Amino acid sequence: MVTTVLVPDDYGVAVISALDGVRAVRYEPDGPVPPGGEDAEILVPRFLSPANTAHIAWQLPKLRLVQLLTAGAESWVGNIPEGVLLSTARGAHGASTAEWVLTGLLSVYREFTEFAVAQREHRWTQHQTDTLCGKRILLVGAGDVAVEIQRKLIAFDAPATLVGTRARAGVHGVDELPELLGDADAVVLTVPVTSQTVGMVDAAFLARMADGAILVNAARGSVVDTDALLAELTTHRLRAVLDVIDPEPLPSEHPLWDAPGLLLTPHVGGSSRGNWERAYTVAAREIARYLAGEPPRNLVHGEY
Repeated sequence: MVTTVLVPDDYGVAVISALDGVRAVRYEPDGPVPPGGEDAEILVPRFLSPANTAHIAWQLPKLRLVQLLTAGAESWVGNIPEGVLLSTARGAHGASTAEWVLTGLLSVYREFTEFAVAQREHRWTQHQTDTLCGKRILLVGAGDVAVEIQRKLIAFDAPATLVGTRARAGVHGVDELPELLGDADAVVLTVPVTSQTVGMVDAAFLARMADGAILVNAARGSVVDTDALLAELTTHRLRAVLDVIDPEPLPSEHPLWDAPGLLLTPHVGGSSRGNWERAYTVAAREIARYLAGEPPRNLVHGEY
């Protein structure tokens, strides 16, 4: 028996075609189902596909599995037919995103952004900077990305505290956040988008953070109340490193562009060289488990 898999790019077709019993069919995410693809049992959406591309799932009567190339599943949860399995690429982008987080923190503490400006202006601005060493980092989220960040912070002697949905060994429960926020030098967000996390970083959350602390968003823009964060940045009380924004992409006239104490990147945390290879390695492994009659390891249950 041959299983048809719809794949959005040539590289993915080559990887998925190598699986036994699979026929990979290339499709255009914004186009109609290609000839030969109407019997697809598995759909692989393109990387960072928006919610409006989920319509293709409803055009595949034999669809049984949607295998994502991202760890985030918010664009697909609730947007696919009932009974269709949804699996993520958790584990593919954790190391890259963790690297982005450390780069952001180091850039702020060691003032690399300011030194780059001084270089362009031919100014020699020798002075003492802050350091990541010894900083207390609060990781809101306890999944793959957070664990990778915690592991990498060991090399900088920066102790990290994990916060998850529930308390367990080595992880604090989310109900403890109000007491933990004030003791952190930096708060790093790695949570998935759910009804519980959208807008969780509001004015009250930010008010509990210590003066001069850094908010790092490696999750999704909707987790943070943009106006509330802008208010804190404008008063210079907090600083921020953001890879994701609400709205995204950020309009050119948005006041956040000129906010003091902000380092902003355009959603590139997981977009480093080799990200396609890493994502398809996980996707192929998940699809192979499904074909073998085993549940994929990264199945989404409920909202995540």
